[in-house]
Amino acid sequence: AGPLVRTFTPFYFVEEPQDVVSVRGAAVILNCSAHSAAAPSIEWRKDGAFLNLQSDERRQLLPGGSLLISSVLHSKHNRPDEGHYQCVATVDSLGTIVSRTAKLTVAGE
Repeated sequence: AGPLVRTFTPFYFVEEPQDVVSVRGAAVILNCSAHSAAAPSIEWRKDGAFLNLQSDERRQLLPGGSLLISSVLHSKHNRPDEGHYQCVATVDSLGTIVSRTAKLTVAGE
């Protein structure tokens, strides 16, 4: 038997999230989509911690992998949406890729 040839399987981000400035109460979409022969599973991290979107009424994963924040919350002492977001795409047989970091800033008071 000859040497085992590993073929390169393309796995890359088609779209990565961009920095965004929002206002309180607005909807925000952080774009993310990844390409692979097998459909990648997409997760999101905020400030390094994975978001639990199952129990989140304001944040949801859109079918393509983008993150929708339906209404940005922001007050003097509570800024749950402001921060650094990363899209994490995983294909079991290939591994995981992590997008660039996008900063969500809330303008105003």
